[in-house]
Amino acid sequence: MADDVGNLHSQSAEIGPIGLYLVKLQVGNVGTPGAPIVNFALTVDAPSGNVSGIAEISQAVIGGQHRFPVSGHVYQTGFGQADLLVSLTGEFVYSVPPPAIGSFLAKFKAALAVDKSWNGKGGFDYLNVHVENVPVKNVSA
Repeated sequence: MADDVGNLHSQSAEIGPIGLYLVKLQVGNVGTPGAPIVNFALTVDAPSGNVSGIAEISQAVIGGQHRFPVSGHVYQTGFGQADLLVSLTGEFVYSVPPPAIGSFLAKFKAALAVDKSWNGKGGFDYLNVHVENVPVKNVSA
């Protein structure tokens, strides 16, 4: 039993990465003018399924750039192509455009269906933007 303890950190699982790992994703219709794109840099704790990181929304409109923390969970389904379901939420401060005055906390939600390589389809919601069935691409280098 004591001999096994030294090997725990080097053991691997066939179902995917183990331990804590980083994944970078790009979600949206890249190359479509005016389309909102969300880039994620996420830390995934494989044993618990907890996910946390940073989301960055970019859209070619005034006030279309937002960077904020997100957190959520990864669920392993075991079904077909979409082996992982990822649920993420976050908030960012949104300043209303002139002539109005003020700011408020805007809610962000994302749902992704990805394979073990973190490629697939997904969608996200924030403010009055609702995007569904767009590509999710793993851009980790």
